[in-house]
Amino acid sequence: MPRFVIERRTALPPAEAWRRLTTWEAHSATVPLTRIDVLTPPPSGAGTVFVARTGLGRVSFSDPMRVAAWQPPTARGGTGRCRLVKTGRIVTGWAEIAVGPDGAGSYVRWEEDLRVRLVPRVFDGLTRLAGQRVFGRVVETLLAG
Repeated sequence: MPRFVIERRTALPPAEAWRRLTTWEAHSATVPLTRIDVLTPPPSGAGTVFVARTGLGRVSFSDPMRVAAWQPPTARGGTGRCRLVKTGRIVTGWAEIAVGPDGAGSYVRWEEDLRVRLVPRVFDGLTRLAGQRVFGRVVETLLAG
């Protein structure tokens, strides 16, 4: 599976960076042609399930995800971690989001292991590049608020 890492720094405190990155519905405004529907009641945490639906009309697919681990950053400077597991038939893999203190602000690390079924491994480099660009933009946009 193509794995990629995105790292960013922000002036936001860790709790606010965490809130922005883990408000799943907000991702809809940052991923092209995608709508996020959260299927479990709030608040978010381990066990939360949501679906990213991407496409135009009949040419679309669903990317269901489950929050497998949830540990928000602590007020005493602890790093927050969230692990998402992709449970769909088309897109599989996982993503981990870490948010921790960095001086007066915070750092964000988004690591993802992504596989699109029926896309041969020869295209892993292209999948990795697309993932880095799309999710780099997602992180930047959400942190900019």
